[in-house]
Amino acid sequence: MNNPGMPTFDQLRIFLTIVDSGSFAAAGRRLNRAVSVISYGIANLEAQLGLTLFDREGTRKPQLTVAGRALLAEARSIADGVDGLRAKVKGLLDGLEAEVDLAVDVMLPSERLGRVLRAFAREFPTVQLRLHAEALGAITAMVLDRAAVVGISGPLSAGVEGIESRTAGAVAMVPVAAPDHPLGRMEAIAPGAGRDHIQLVLTDRSRFTEGRDYSVRSPKTWRLADLSAKHALLREGIGWGNMPLPMIEPDLVAGTLVRLAMPDHDGGMYRFSAIWRRDTPPGPAASWLLDQFVALGALDRDVEGMGDI
Repeated sequence: MNNPGMPTFDQLRIFLTIVDSGSFAAAGRRLNRAVSVISYGIANLEAQLGLTLFDREGTRKPQLTVAGRALLAEARSIADGVDGLRAKVKGLLDGLEAEVDLAVDVMLPSERLGRVLRAFAREFPTVQLRLHAEALGAITAMVLDRAAVVGISGPLSAGVEGIESRTAGAVAMVPVAAPDHPLGRMEAIAPGAGRDHIQLVLTDRSRFTEGRDYSVRSPKTWRLADLSAKHALLREGIGWGNMPLPMIEPDLVAGTLVRLAMPDHDGGMYRFSAIWRRDTPPGPAASWLLDQFVALGALDRDVEGMGDI
């Protein structure tokens, strides 16, 4: 059994540079080395592997052999891995985080979240991201408990000791129901009519919401910890409830949900804050994330006549 030797990273870099530049001479110019050094490096690589990588006969341009083509993808993968390792080490030496834990409120529009995270992946390719989507007070709890270094929280973070914050926009919350729900069929909803029907209420198990209700109008409630589940149950006509307007706008257009003109409850603005622990300032990547959410949030506009939730 033949056991190949261990090629060096420099040998692999010479191999890839020849492939990319088209010749030994061009590779020498790109790497600022003599052609004899390039040839010597490839000869050593071929000796280490026990394979001929280039066909040098009958052409001025070296051609990859079958073995050379078979090893090309692996060589690129190794080179990319080493480049990634060097970039990560440089980032760590420069103070860049190795990873960032981000907690976001489920009310945050998904389009905004996707836009920021796509840009983050381009800006910080070496930083790993852990994303936590939570409801209500759970975002603040995660940041205080150091399960997340930064968060995009709803209004429950306001005034919490040890938390610093920046305003990061708002979303309109509106009451909706399925068109075949009793409230959805009413042409005019009487004051207090919502109390006669099940209200679907988003909840969480954090210490910041224990024993507290928000925008609850009915004594008949179903409590859910998942916004998508609430959305699905609303569409099934099981109850009525408040939803972020961007999330249910397609339903309003399609007619799968209707907005309820409730005289005693027309919804409200749900305000976001970018938060972090006062004693743990965010690093460069986490700060960049917060800046993006704050900048996009500054474009939000309140709906006329709506107060804060």
